[in-house]
Amino acid sequence: MDQIQTVVLGAGVVGLAVARELAIQGQEVIVLESADAFGTGTSSRNSEVIHAGIYYPAGSLKAKLCVQGRHMLYAYCQERQIPHKACGKLIVATSEAQVAQLAAIQAKAAVNGVLGDDQLRLLSAAQAQAMEPDLKCEAALWSPSTGIVDSHALMLSFLGDFENASGILALNSEFASAQIVRDSGKSRFIIRTQDGTEIWAENVINSTGLVAPIVARQFAGMALAHLPRAYYAKGNYFSLSGRSPFSRLIYPVPEAAGLGVHLTLDMAGQAKFGPDVEWVDSPDKLHVDPGRGDAFYAEVRKYWPGLKDGALIPSYAGIRPKINSPQETAADFCIMGPAEHGVDGLVHLFGIESPGLTSSLAISQAVAQALQANA
Repeated sequence: MDQIQTVVLGAGVVGLAVARELAIQGQEVIVLESADAFGTGTSSRNSEVIHAGIYYPAGSLKAKLCVQGRHMLYAYCQERQIPHKACGKLIVATSEAQVAQLAAIQAKAAVNGVLGDDQLRLLSAAQAQAMEPDLKCEAALWSPSTGIVDSHALMLSFLGDFENASGILALNSEFASAQIVRDSGKSRFIIRTQDGTEIWAENVINSTGLVAPIVARQFAGMALAHLPRAYYAKGNYFSLSGRSPFSRLIYPVPEAAGLGVHLTLDMAGQAKFGPDVEWVDSPDKLHVDPGRGDAFYAEVRKYWPGLKDGALIPSYAGIRPKINSPQETAADFCIMGPAEHGVDGLVHLFGIESPGLTSSLAISQAVAQALQANA
């Protein structure tokens, strides 16, 4: 049986960030990824936005790790010359009723630590339209520290750091099951893959995203009572044909389960709209129904009335790894380590949806600390 110090399950942006951190700290690490390439799931099916840390409940892991992770991510991208841009975003109130919500968002951002040069500024309609002439709104919040990043280049850099620290990425290595073994008062793990390979590990990080709650239930000897259930909120995206008239990100006031149908840009300036929220029963339902475009036109025209018929093209869809049902309040990130479940050497990452990309480096440190606290 192969033996290694640490196994990370899942090679998305968070799994790679965690593996990188642990390898740099001197651990012997292997990443097991079921697909034939890294980052093919949620990590490659999102808006690629670097979030400021605006919307999340005060004191939550999302708020803390987003603000911390944003600073770390900008510094990392600048140091490694990873394509990124602090283009900023406007959160727009498209009705008088929404204007009061902007002040509440501004106050929440301040509590979360979005301060100083990063802090949100309230703009009048005229001020917002001076920045983006095609925009229609009653008022807006300007977030200068929001940005965009080439997520594939970021993951490639994480992987490079990891491999330079002697880490190993094993593709086409789908997790099958695990057994928790007590050895001289410490927990050890036998990890089995679908092809029959067995690995003896001292530490295991479950960073499998959409299926993390399902994977956690495959650990023989794991108490199941407190493990969350997986839910799936699909987000559809439509691309804009032709040139975008906007140079900044445009977000409506947030809605239930998401941040509304917003306009984001890629590094080439191509505009896309989304995601919407469509609860589904499987993480495999990634087809974009062109018929959903009708709702997109209606939502986008609230802040961009100049959007022409036929300008939106079905693009791609992603699935948010939720751990709350449609009827429940959005759950926080869940970093379930030894302090929570009592099994030393094991950390489960549940519900790592947005702002997971922004928070990835901060999450990696939190995982390392969770392991060290019970070493």
